[in-house]
Amino acid sequence: MSAIPDVTRKQTYEAGKLAKRLRRQVGQAIADYGMIEDGDRIMVCLSGGKDSYTMLDMLLSLQAKAPVHFELIAVNLDQKQPDFPAHVLPEYLAERNIPFHIIEQDTYSVVTRVIPQGKTMCSLCSRMRRGALYQWASDNGITKIALGHHRDDILGTFFLNMFYQGSLKAMPPKLLSDDGSHVVIRPLAYCREDDISAYAEARAFPIIPCNLCGSQENMQRKVVKRMLEDWEKSNPGRSETIFRAMGNIAPSQLTDRKLFDFAALGAREGAARADTHAWLAGGDAGDDND
Repeated sequence: MSAIPDVTRKQTYEAGKLAKRLRRQVGQAIADYGMIEDGDRIMVCLSGGKDSYTMLDMLLSLQAKAPVHFELIAVNLDQKQPDFPAHVLPEYLAERNIPFHIIEQDTYSVVTRVIPQGKTMCSLCSRMRRGALYQWASDNGITKIALGHHRDDILGTFFLNMFYQGSLKAMPPKLLSDDGSHVVIRPLAYCREDDISAYAEARAFPIIPCNLCGSQENMQRKVVKRMLEDWEKSNPGRSETIFRAMGNIAPSQLTDRKLFDFAALGAREGAARADTHAWLAGGDAGDDND
């Protein structure tokens, strides 16, 4: 019997370390945010990209050892994009004995008809995709919807909202939908994209590229991503520091009056304060003619 080459041995060791790190991070995120409960029926949204494959793999691994019982159902939305290899996911999931369902809905034609050529399609595409997935979840007793967004997606969204929307918000690891009907979880919230890419390559997932928006190179999200990558190169660890900061908020050190009552800070008399507010609101504070 021939000996295992040192290179192969090292690759196997590193792949094992990476898998263990990702499982630990996913497990920690699930615990920190109470993502999974006993009896949950979880819809794992599988796009065919590296992130959703990795998320499914991690959840399957944790499911085998979890102290609570929960179901996993892989669900893919076939948006009828040209040249979409519709056979890839069913074959992969069936081979692994994973329960799955394929939703067929032609969102591609709608998006390409409505959005002018050259404009970003992601916003409309994501809304339509979310609607289809939410409807299937409602019809099939789903208690949690798992999405494959990772730490870098969350950071990118944070800066997009800050730069272009004037708000401090991102993608929370756990979210209640606007209508209160669905709980969305992001088990990869603590995972770095580089680690996910390396894991997907090591596992040789059959990746399906997105032909709809993947080629839109000038999207604002890609600009922000390049900014974060440049920061990380010049200051290693900066992304992790920013991510930690998002969970370490000091409302009194910001300016949002809905989060902190600045008006009441140090006030002596409520009536006097009300009179002062009325005076300022009336514009007298800046009248030079008095």
